[in-house]
Amino acid sequence: MTAYPGRRGRRGRLVAVAAVIGLAVAAVLATRARFPRPPAVRGHAAYQCAMHPEIVSHEAGTCPICGMKLQRVEADGGGPADAKILFYRHPMRPDVTSPTPAKDEMGMDYVPVREDDVGGPAGDVPGHAPFALSPARQQLIGVTRARVERRALAVEIRAVGKVARDPQLYQAIVEYREALRARGQIKDSPWLEAHEGAQAIVRAAALRLRQQGLSEEQIGAIGRDAPNPTNLLLPGASVWIYAQVYEYESELVHPGQEMVVTALSLPGRSFATRIAAVDPMLDVTSRTLRVRALVETPEGNLRPETFVEARIQVPLGEQLAVPRDAVLDTGARQIVFVVKGAGSFEPRAVQLGRDAPPYAEVLGGLTAGEEVVTSANFLIDSESRFRAALAAFGAPPGH
Repeated sequence: MTAYPGRRGRRGRLVAVAAVIGLAVAAVLATRARFPRPPAVRGHAAYQCAMHPEIVSHEAGTCPICGMKLQRVEADGGGPADAKILFYRHPMRPDVTSPTPAKDEMGMDYVPVREDDVGGPAGDVPGHAPFALSPARQQLIGVTRARVERRALAVEIRAVGKVARDPQLYQAIVEYREALRARGQIKDSPWLEAHEGAQAIVRAAALRLRQQGLSEEQIGAIGRDAPNPTNLLLPGASVWIYAQVYEYESELVHPGQEMVVTALSLPGRSFATRIAAVDPMLDVTSRTLRVRALVETPEGNLRPETFVEARIQVPLGEQLAVPRDAVLDTGARQIVFVVKGAGSFEPRAVQLGRDAPPYAEVLGGLTAGEEVVTSANFLIDSESRFRAALAAFGAPPGH
């Protein structure tokens, strides 16, 4: 059988491609065999570069070759390296934490923060080292300090909302009042079944109101002879405001809290009110919790479906606090530089709670009375990293 030149050429190219692929696979297997996954040592995490498996460290950091973040290596048993989980952090808002596993408003899991992620004892921050600066140099770069103290903190929650147009709640209130009237009309009836039936209808109507977010006190205030709340359908001298609070802030809002409402359609105007009710359930789509407030508008200029912004001041009480300007967020951890006296500074990993500008709540890593650096932080951070790099190469600390 005659072999045509064109067919022989294509066959040769296929053989060459197969040989190249085989060599590539062999190289990868050889690399894996030469640099196997390092085992996790009990009490310490092992970290390895995904692109350069020969780069292995027992501290979190970046690869010196490609700059990629080192990946935590699982233990031989298939579980994560043995490190205690301290708390869980919001994936998009590092200042929001939870002591237990949780999900954010988008349904994403909170990220576990382990002991290795926040450093060990005081000053033990990977990639950083304590150091000293002369008073003249501190003045030159503009170092300022502040004391860590217990302070009365408050959080401002900002929520978007609208002027309510709520036919469902209107209908539920009307049905509840009709049930009250029907029960009143048969109060002198000798038939026990009639009383039980009327009471069951009242209970069902009240349950629907609770599902709409009304409290027992609010339901009790709905009289059978009171006028129907037409302000749920049409503009009037008072309107209901519905504001949506994110899930991670939902535990901070309660009926009775002060709320200030503003609308783009009324620049320069604000309406002070109080939260009247908080829905019992989250919205499964937006992961928000609805709060309701009644706003007095004598001019009737807040029309249904008008978008508004609601601001709620939530006092946190007296908490240990650090100035927000003192905190550097590296992405892996949050650190501050503690003033140790005689011109020396110590890097310290901290755990923060709620953000209450200009302060942040301290959950761990600092004690009352300590001083921290509040300005020139990036220069201080660079100096700390530089000293750590010198120490890694064996240079004396003072050089």
